[in-house]
Amino acid sequence: MPKLKTKSGAKKRFKVTGTGKIKRKHAFKNHILTKKETKQKRRLSAKGLVAKSDMNNVKAMLIL
Repeated sequence: MPKLKTKSGAKKRFKVTGTGKIKRKHAFKNHILTKKETKQKRRLSAKGLVAKSDMNNVKAMLIL
């Protein structure tokens, strides 16, 4: 059988932690930042974890 390739978009967006959780970035922090509050931008800078309901889809894209 041929090897399965990881989705290239997924490998740029997600990182697996040592305990097996998947880290992600928040949306809405790319452009049009002048109208967003500093507090909102600061909170969006922090990394988040992929929700349990999305975990299987993300793992399938990363071939885990």
